[in-house]
Amino acid sequence: MKLSAEAAHWMAILGMDQYAHVLADLMPGAVLVDDPGEIGELLTATRLAVLAPSRWMRSADVLPHSWNATGDSIAAFVAGALGATRLVLVKPVAVATEPLDPCFAATVPADLPYDLIGCECLEQLEAQLRM
Repeated sequence: MKLSAEAAHWMAILGMDQYAHVLADLMPGAVLVDDPGEIGELLTATRLAVLAPSRWMRSADVLPHSWNATGDSIAAFVAGALGATRLVLVKPVAVATEPLDPCFAATVPADLPYDLIGCECLEQLEAQLRM
C-alpha cells in the first residue's frame, strides 16, 4: 500500500492497543488503562495494569516515526516517565539473539536498570521483578 512512515508508526502503536485489550481480557484481575495516571493507582492497589499506549504516545510524541522505534523504546519511555526503578523486557525469542531497537539507548533513562527475558524463560520473570 506504500504507507507513509507516519501512518505506519501510528498504525503499529494502535496495534499495541489491540493487543493490550487481549492481554487485559486473558489475565484475571487485569485492568486496561490508557491514561498514565491510572497506572500508579492500580499498582498501589496491587492490581495489574495493561497499558494501551496510543493515547499517551500520541500526546507525548517523543519517538521517531519509523521502524527504528518499537515497543522496546515505548517501554523505555513509559518506564522513565513513571519513575520506574527497573525495566524487564520480555522478548519473543532467545535473549541472546534479540537486539533492542535502535532508539532504545537514547530513550531509556541512564540510571534505569533493565533486563531481557526470552518468552521461553518466563519462569525467570517473577525473580526478575523481585530484584
